[in-house]
Amino acid sequence: MRQQRLISAVALALGLMVMSGVPAQEGDQGPNPFALAPATKLTYDSEYPLMHYGRTPTHNAIARLQQRLAAGQVKLTYSAPRGYLDSLLQALAIDPSSQVLVYSKTSLQKGEISAATPRALYFDAETYVGYVQDGANLELGAMDSELGQVFYTLPNQSPAAPKLQRETLTCLACHDTYENSGGGVPRFLLMSSYVDIHGNQLTHEDSILTTDETPIESRWGGWYVTGQTGTQVHVGNILVTNVQQLVKLDTVRRGNLDSLAGLFNTKPYLSDKSDVVALLVLQHQETVQNLLTRVNFEVRKALAQAGNKSGALPAKTQEELKGFMEDLAKAMLFVDAVPYTDVIRGNSGFDAWFQKQGIKDGQGRSLRDLDLKTRLLRYPLSYLVYTPAFDGLPDYARDYLFGRFAAGLRERHETGALQILTATKPAFAQYLAKHP
Repeated sequence: MRQQRLISAVALALGLMVMSGVPAQEGDQGPNPFALAPATKLTYDSEYPLMHYGRTPTHNAIARLQQRLAAGQVKLTYSAPRGYLDSLLQALAIDPSSQVLVYSKTSLQKGEISAATPRALYFDAETYVGYVQDGANLELGAMDSELGQVFYTLPNQSPAAPKLQRETLTCLACHDTYENSGGGVPRFLLMSSYVDIHGNQLTHEDSILTTDETPIESRWGGWYVTGQTGTQVHVGNILVTNVQQLVKLDTVRRGNLDSLAGLFNTKPYLSDKSDVVALLVLQHQETVQNLLTRVNFEVRKALAQAGNKSGALPAKTQEELKGFMEDLAKAMLFVDAVPYTDVIRGNSGFDAWFQKQGIKDGQGRSLRDLDLKTRLLRYPLSYLVYTPAFDGLPDYARDYLFGRFAAGLRERHETGALQILTATKPAFAQYLAKHP
């Protein structure tokens, strides 16, 4: 496990770039809000031409919502003070209990973000919605089963007809593995750094990207955190005005908080919570989804170059792909995830909502069953195995991952997880039948 110096602020930054156009109705030959402008040039066009990242995304929840809006099957309602937020979450079936609040300036609407006016994030297993008080736009990110991470905005300052719009280059300046400089793929970004009460970064030296491997003590600086972490300290809820105050970190830490009402005005938000369990789930999802996209892009590119014949892949290419796939397998199996040293409890209701969505086996068990005593999940295999993004992987990658899941769970004597997956994932059961 990498040694991580940090102790600070983690923020899911959903970038903005407003494109022109209006939703295309059936038979309408007008501009498509999800299509890129003709002059738009993406690094992926040359590095991963078969992915056609610039094409109109259709395999994600935001695209499906736009289709329902255009067909008149659903309507978004504008209501002060949050504009379209409440209606949008309802249309996407995202529960308000998923709310987490961040006050680092990790959005292009950074002028509106501070400890007194944090940015709210809401999410499920495929979609993310960002809300900024008095912000011009709602910020949306989604996992597209073909393209990976795609980004949208929804203007949120007047009750005009809502227009979801695709965003690219400005978002990809950060939401690309190498900031769109080449060799990268789209990603969701979780960054950690010290910030002051205005949301400004205090020091650059201690900024890190966080994953499931990041110690609890180094998470959530620049985030608000509610719920219980027991004796485990973290750096959420720390409000300082200068870097000198961080020298004695223990003097500015806050203990377990049930409500944020005493720290800032929470009335403009859907709740006074920023649930610790939601933060843990958000971290895991981001980690796995970024690796899913990397595997999808790299394997499809290699197969295309080999004439879509896996047996024709050069040995060096196979080894490179194995490295990408192994990283994903380990993340989905929680191989290097840090263990918890005390019980963690949320207090927004997110834990119940999250578990309720689990696909259950004949014994009522689910890969969404939470542990929260020594680890995130009771059965250590990611529930993201059920998502369209996972199912959209090439057979070459899915077969490798299925093999690793079977071997890894058996080696660790996690028979429960293996039984659940076999009973609830037909493709996995078919793999086992072919590879006993």
